[in-house]
Amino acid sequence: QVQLVESGGGLVQTGGSLRLSCTPTEATFNNNIMAWFRQAPGKEREFVGIIRWRDGRTAYGDSVQGRFTIRRDVPRNTMYLQMNTLKPGDTAIYYCAAQSPSYYDRRPADFGSWGQGTQVTVSS
Repeated sequence: QVQLVESGGGLVQTGGSLRLSCTPTEATFNNNIMAWFRQAPGKEREFVGIIRWRDGRTAYGDSVQGRFTIRRDVPRNTMYLQMNTLKPGDTAIYYCAAQSPSYYDRRPADFGSWGQGTQVTVSS
């Protein structure tokens, strides 16, 4: 199973920004669809956003729409999550995911590969 490696989490104040990165460990990995999810303590894993690799088309969850942006760097085979105007409610472990059959998938069970997660903490 292909592994995904996230980086870029940390502690930031309300209103600040962070950028997360996600890279597959295998260069030949078919990353046609990649996504970000997050999970706060005691809550279910939540869809953050998704990107279709071939054309860069993106979609976002309602709670992050307009504040978060996903983009890809094709030569580096890396997906990024730019998070702006962060709020304490954004505090969670953020996971990248891949290997879903459809750009319209939004459930964690739809994705076959996951990263180990990176902690994002937003202080008030």
